Amino acid sequence: MSIDWCIALDVFYITTPIYYPNAPPHIGHAYTTVFADVLARYKKLLGYKTFFLTGNDEHGLKIQNVAEKQGKKPKEFVDEMAEVFKSYWRSLDVEYDHFIRTTDDYHEKAVKEAFNYIYKKGLIYKAKYSGWYCVDCEKYYTPGEYIEVDGKPYCPLHNKPLEFMEEETYYFKLSEFKDYLLDVLRNKDIVYPRSYAEEVIAKIEKEGLRDLSIARPVERVWWGIPVPFDEKYVIYVWFDALLNYISAIGYSVDNERFKSYWSNVHHVIGKDILWFHTAVWFSILKALDIEPPRKLLVHSYLTVKGAKMSKSVGNIVSIEELLERYGSPDAVRYVLMRIFNMDKDSEFNYELIDSIYNSELADTYGNLVRRVGVLALKKLHGKVYRRSLDSKLKEELNEKLNAYIEAMESFDVARGASIAMDVARIGNQYLNETKPWEKSDPSRELYTTIEIIKLATTMLAPFTPRTAKTISSVFGFTIDNPRKYSFEAVERFNVTDAPILYKKITPKK
Repeated sequence: MSIDWCIALDVFYITTPIYYPNAPPHIGHAYTTVFADVLARYKKLLGYKTFFLTGNDEHGLKIQNVAEKQGKKPKEFVDEMAEVFKSYWRSLDVEYDHFIRTTDDYHEKAVKEAFNYIYKKGLIYKAKYSGWYCVDCEKYYTPGEYIEVDGKPYCPLHNKPLEFMEEETYYFKLSEFKDYLLDVLRNKDIVYPRSYAEEVIAKIEKEGLRDLSIARPVERVWWGIPVPFDEKYVIYVWFDALLNYISAIGYSVDNERFKSYWSNVHHVIGKDILWFHTAVWFSILKALDIEPPRKLLVHSYLTVKGAKMSKSVGNIVSIEELLERYGSPDAVRYVLMRIFNMDKDSEFNYELIDSIYNSELADTYGNLVRRVGVLALKKLHGKVYRRSLDSKLKEELNEKLNAYIEAMESFDVARGASIAMDVARIGNQYLNETKPWEKSDPSRELYTTIEIIKLATTMLAPFTPRTAKTISSVFGFTIDNPRKYSFEAVERFNVTDAPILYKKITPKK
């Protein structure tokens, strides 16, 4: 598939990893997915033609085993779990454009075509393999990659014993891509933050690249996509899964659509799957004559008591628990993004999360909206006509707006949310200084404060979409493109309500 590449500047394509549906998603999954959703919503505000992809990774031994334990056929099981995942994303207002499943016919077709394409180039060969295997990771571990517990090899991610496997398999000649990978990782600004690229470079330089087993014998793993020229094997689940990023946008079917979206693709992943999304994925793409992704956005772990949140460790915080505690998807989205971090792990604890919720959403932003709404209805019957903003105040708000745009363009959503809250603080400070409740006609003060609410709400719209819709409706304004934001553009704000957006909660110990 030969393609002439150019960047479609008005297009933004963003993906999450596709998730194993062996159990319902938890807030670790939400951490990744809401981040991608916030970026997608921000780009939509800017006017980009945005395509947001998420979905489920439905093949492999892990799914096969879980389904068998439940007395179900794998397809029956993954059909049920697809609806479970979709319902959770709806509960968090995740506005994806497509939910891909690796059992989708078009995806399976694309995977077979890609496998054949690479095979015909002489980059896939058959040979015997023996080594230590983790079922949960669905990968082999070589010495130096696994840890030892009581002298036995253990998976470093799942802390479970590895199984020794010996079998014939098909290999992908990953070793041939060492120079290419080092060149891409060193000289192209793809992996963000940069420290993760350096990590992969160091691993390649120290250990080199070993050819990768990309097939499993049917007698051991039958739940997968058959190797197109040898039905005694199914395609390795990671090879299958990674190709979802291209099958979803028309690989081998719609060249123009594929070229347009792929030119500005942004993958969002957790750091635990960095190797597969750099060394393996970039090499597969090169073998397919496809450019590497535009960006690979890597975030650190959401931890509980210092350990990565995971089903196998048993330190899960459920999405239901947060929704029940904070009362709305907007609140959950906001608090997760306020602790979001790409460089270092974020420790989840209720003391911190409750503090963010109460001080920022309830006290700062919610209180501002409530105070101004009540005053506008009481003093001006809800009709707040345009007045000029103080020039120094407008300059300060412009600085905040520019800082917000810079943060969001740098994928720093925690800083973007914090800047929006700074704007709300400016609004509260302005109210306290001007005391509109003491004036017979506080039109200037209330118009200014609603302008501040409008700006804060615009900034928060990707994080708290329901709240943004409510406030813009009851205060009589529209959510603007942040890059084209204009002050004093509304002739008259028509305030129809003074909503209580977020009720304070009792801190949890």
